[in-house]
Amino acid sequence: VQLQASGGGLVQAGGSLRLSCAASGRAFSSYALGWFRQAPGKEREFVGHINWSGSRTYYADSVKGRSIISRDNAKNTVYLQMTSLKPEDTAVYYCAANAGDYTTTPSGYDFWGQGTLVTVSS
Repeated sequence: VQLQASGGGLVQAGGSLRLSCAASGRAFSSYALGWFRQAPGKEREFVGHINWSGSRTYYADSVKGRSIISRDNAKNTVYLQMTSLKPEDTAVYYCAANAGDYTTTPSGYDFWGQGTLVTVSS
């Protein structure tokens, strides 16, 4: 599975952004997808996860209530909608595919896309 994240940019605090993760390759709908982010000088951290069918989603406490992950398997795309953005949300955001169980650990994901930069100004 090849993944490509897009949709990042510069947004003011309090604003919204929708990131997309487009996939190509075999059996996209059989993979769960995770979103991670990495701020400068920090480790990559879990943002959220959606299972293969889209029936279950999980979120990090830092984004819970401000983010929604969805997927359209017909379009081979997963979305991360973020609202009420804060400067601390500034990071490079990555999507990753997981053929196994739900996990918040980056090593638990099998395929990664390149990141997309989100910058939130105060």
